[in-house]
Amino acid sequence: MSSRDTANVLWFNELHREDVNLVGGKSSSLGEMTSSMDVPVPYGFATTARAYRYFMHQTGLNDKVNALLESIKDYENSDELHKVCEQIRNLIIEAKMPDDLANSITTAYAELAKKMNQTDPFVAVRSSATAEDLPNASFAGQQESYLNIKGAADVVNRVQQCYSSLFTDRATYYRHKQHFPHEKVALSAAVQMMVFSKASGIMFSVNVANGDASKIVIDAVFGLGEYIVLGKVTPDHFVIDKQSMKIVERNIIKQSVELIRVPNGGTTEQAVPTELQEQPALSDSQVIELAGYAKEIERHYGGYMDMEYALDANTNRLWIVQARPETVWSQRNKEKGIANDATNDENVVAEADAKIVVRGLPASPGLASGVVHVIDDPSAIDQFKKGEVLVTFMTSPDWVPAMKKAAAIITNNGGMTCHAAIVSREMQIPCIVGTESKGATATDMLKTGDVVTVDAKNGVVYQGKIESMLKKTNQTAPVAGRVVAAETFAPTATGVMMNLGDPELADKYASLPADGIGLMREEFLWTSYIHEHPLYLIEQGHPEKVVNMLAEGIAKVARAMAPRPVVLRLSDFKSSEYRKLKGGEKYEPHESADLLGWRGASRYYDPKYIGAFKLELAAVKKVRNEFGLKNLNVMIPFIRTVAEAQKVTGIMRDEGLVRNADFKVYMMAEIPSNIILADQFNQFIDGYSIGSNDLTMLLLGCDRNNDTVANLFDERNLAVKRAIRHLITVAHKDGKTVSICGQTPSEYPEFTNFLIQSGIDYVSVNPDMVKETKRNVAHFEQRIILDKATGRGLQDQTDYEW
Repeated sequence: MSSRDTANVLWFNELHREDVNLVGGKSSSLGEMTSSMDVPVPYGFATTARAYRYFMHQTGLNDKVNALLESIKDYENSDELHKVCEQIRNLIIEAKMPDDLANSITTAYAELAKKMNQTDPFVAVRSSATAEDLPNASFAGQQESYLNIKGAADVVNRVQQCYSSLFTDRATYYRHKQHFPHEKVALSAAVQMMVFSKASGIMFSVNVANGDASKIVIDAVFGLGEYIVLGKVTPDHFVIDKQSMKIVERNIIKQSVELIRVPNGGTTEQAVPTELQEQPALSDSQVIELAGYAKEIERHYGGYMDMEYALDANTNRLWIVQARPETVWSQRNKEKGIANDATNDENVVAEADAKIVVRGLPASPGLASGVVHVIDDPSAIDQFKKGEVLVTFMTSPDWVPAMKKAAAIITNNGGMTCHAAIVSREMQIPCIVGTESKGATATDMLKTGDVVTVDAKNGVVYQGKIESMLKKTNQTAPVAGRVVAAETFAPTATGVMMNLGDPELADKYASLPADGIGLMREEFLWTSYIHEHPLYLIEQGHPEKVVNMLAEGIAKVARAMAPRPVVLRLSDFKSSEYRKLKGGEKYEPHESADLLGWRGASRYYDPKYIGAFKLELAAVKKVRNEFGLKNLNVMIPFIRTVAEAQKVTGIMRDEGLVRNADFKVYMMAEIPSNIILADQFNQFIDGYSIGSNDLTMLLLGCDRNNDTVANLFDERNLAVKRAIRHLITVAHKDGKTVSICGQTPSEYPEFTNFLIQSGIDYVSVNPDMVKETKRNVAHFEQRIILDKATGRGLQDQTDYEW
């Protein structure tokens, strides 16, 4: 056995790419570039897999971990799995690291300081998982990385925290499913000199949007690169031709915020200086320099590469901080036995030869083609690239940043009102859901790297790129010089509002003939802008981040729609969704049925959460008072009791948000109690918005996302119609308005007719249905007038009284 096999620490220049079993993929790659290539890599060292196993053995943790893992009766029980994994992680973090191992790390850190001629240098500590006998030495589940760490004691502590991350819920579940004992998995921690980035980003030695191997793609942001991964900042985008080494495409995006290091350790967000916000994060010469490194790294590794880089603020020097094989196009070409520089021609098929791969429900119409990226675990969301076809079991709110990049979306589960369907319709992305209900699941039939054409109008996925079909969709676009009749829309007494969540779409949809925003979902702002749990931000001393970022997103919509009204639905995440925000694990319970758990109004007055709720209210006040956007109103979701309505509106009043002619407070009507006790709820609100999805589920006792009983879910059921008719009648007695924000009016024009006949004040639909609904409403209103005048119209014989 060589000394390398028994070492606790190895320096980057001692490592090579074949040392995955010694130090994991990340550390071995850093070593390869340091020892065998002429590219700039921040220097450092890696703790070894042997060191991890020694730690687990000396502390006696192996037996304790085995015992805890053996105590798990059902790995499918998320609560049980979470409880055990949390115990394991705590055991690892609280254990005393053996003195000789701690000394090895401390000594290496001191030597690094000496080599760099610095005292207690700032470093990044990055986890690098390895596994014996695992396919490709891979490991499922993200491990931790810690930036801007200083001091030997903190470095040792962070290494130990990296060790504990091997037992996240997802990673433990994955190993169980793959039948790998935990002893076969180990972890290395790469301790690397910190680059004080004034700009950073990612680059690929292949154009990941289309597989063009003649191009290099570079994305850049100001500050640290984590905000690219989180999707918080849209990066500058450069495409470089490998042959001429010239920039052939550039897209410079305004960047208003950046993540930076804090001088005493850690990171924080700050505004990009105004004069730089619309400037490129990198100069052209820096882009070309990076492209040269990308070519060299690809040549050395012999395949497409995915790389990360940073531009040092002190020296203005570019550093490569990570390089790994690009997975999607490399894998596709490997499976098809073609070289990296092959063209895409083999993926083009004639329409007559097109083969159907899978069918599903047409949730959001449209036609698109692209490369499939199957994601079966949320931990892999950050690997999703723009222009790919997202294929998964089902989406949730924290998937929105990835969904926004997708050319199309395909899911195994879900119906026409599931999360994937609703969000994709709003963003006008072709989407097919519920493929399992059509006999074959998308995740079984489609593999990462496949090229497909998605016909979401008819719910069909074809193998290959059907260019003739795609061209047909462009033939209806206006041709230059052609006279096109202007669209006209008859005025309607029943308002037609629009549902919107993503503020970036506000300007795009503002020209639609909508009478305002009937439902702005605040959850989009958390998953696309903030990413962190509000209570975590309060604990970290950054409550202003919640207020400022919420206000910024809300204001974009209110400003685009002014003077038309905007109704913001206050936060309505479920506990499982809140838990996925950074820091959320600490504050969120594990609820077996969180649909009926701690959500909506029940959070707002809870002593554990009221501080966060007040931040939402502060954001609303900022938009209305500081920005002067008085068209903003609010809506309270999921109010179970009249007492809750009184408590929440009382808090709002105490915070300076008082109902008046200029400011309306609405509530969602989505629980049977809201209908039955409408006469009492009336005293606290200005109106209702019917959430027909939840209302139908709770009236019929039927989960729309449960495929076993989803066929029973029908918002047109008489029980639902009677409830709606009753609510409208009772609300109007006290001068309150009623609207609906569910999907039913879009899907069933006859249901819209029923709503108008019942006297509803507004219907609120997704942007793609605004024009059609506006025409339908005008038609039905005219029909009512004509029937009244002639007495010859057909009468609805249904009894809606109760």
